[in-house]
Amino acid sequence: MARAQTAEGIRTADWWLLVAALALLGFGLMMVLSSSAVMAERFYGSKYFFFQKQLVYAGAGLAVMCALSMLPRGVLYRMQYPALFGAFLLLVLALTPLGVEVNGARRWISAGPFSIQPLEFTKIALVLYLGYFLSAKQELVKTFSRGVIPPFFVTGVLCFLLLLQPDFGGAAVLAMILFFMCLTGGTRWVYLAASALLACGGAWLLIVQSTYRSRRLLAFLDPFADALDTGYQLVQSLYALGTGGVAGVGLGAGHQKLFFLPEAHNDFIMAVVGEELGFLGVTLVFVMMAVFFYRAFTVAVRQQDLRDRLTAFGVTMILVLGATLNMAVVLGVAPPKGVPMPFLSYGGSSLLGTLICVGLLLNFSRSARSTQ
Repeated sequence: MARAQTAEGIRTADWWLLVAALALLGFGLMMVLSSSAVMAERFYGSKYFFFQKQLVYAGAGLAVMCALSMLPRGVLYRMQYPALFGAFLLLVLALTPLGVEVNGARRWISAGPFSIQPLEFTKIALVLYLGYFLSAKQELVKTFSRGVIPPFFVTGVLCFLLLLQPDFGGAAVLAMILFFMCLTGGTRWVYLAASALLACGGAWLLIVQSTYRSRRLLAFLDPFADALDTGYQLVQSLYALGTGGVAGVGLGAGHQKLFFLPEAHNDFIMAVVGEELGFLGVTLVFVMMAVFFYRAFTVAVRQQDLRDRLTAFGVTMILVLGATLNMAVVLGVAPPKGVPMPFLSYGGSSLLGTLICVGLLLNFSRSARSTQ
């Protein structure tokens, strides 16, 4: 099967994409050290505890990234069903005694000194499957029974397993990936609009029927009304951003990470960036992200094969949605969802998943057609 493998079509990897990814990774390691040192020393006896683990995750992720960037496309495209089955199995295992319960949710699987969060790999598996389905079934994609039901059913099963954990935010992310990939793949607007309305209705029912979710939603609407309980995390995040001002209080000199801001080195690491490096530091992250996403979307657009284009687009959307939702939560624009910031947040599964996406994009960049 021809895939832009002509002499003029074969290119080296996109170096701008790689440099932007490595810059974000390096910046993230620096901020993990800054945001976690006090907690690590207090509870684990070494201020480098989380940083050293993140270095191990980064090393493993970079090795996988390099391998995937060179992987033959045919091998990659034979993995869609094994990857989907593996993701399904991991989500099921998280609900068994092998799953680790944290704050009332079973979202991790214990693996000795490390833990695995199945969601991060489920997103990639779903993209591989949707890229295959939407490209191979182009003549059926506009029909309901054979073009809409199969991908929606597969995504629905994965979302259902996430809701059992419970992980409402993770299920919402998978639904968004499905929506955007179907939109790009040619699914009829009427089906997408109807499914979006049903999804919003279902989400609303899940919120109003859960006291915990309802309280979080009300806290998001007015966090200062319950600043010591449900609104505490968002209030502390806003305090951190407000304290930082233009240039910040200085790297390592932030106060919110001193057991005021929960998850300072995880989901709310951008609040620490805002406090310590200020508006300029947050802007620097946005610029690096903008460069990375511009190059990633460019790689997707320049694919000649439809499956390549859809898969590259889906992989990019994983990172775009993660960055957008994380920053929306930190700024108080969206309710807390437990979505890590790609490249920056502490966590092995998140970082490994991010670098897998980078490796796939570098792979696709080799077959992106030149504009010349």
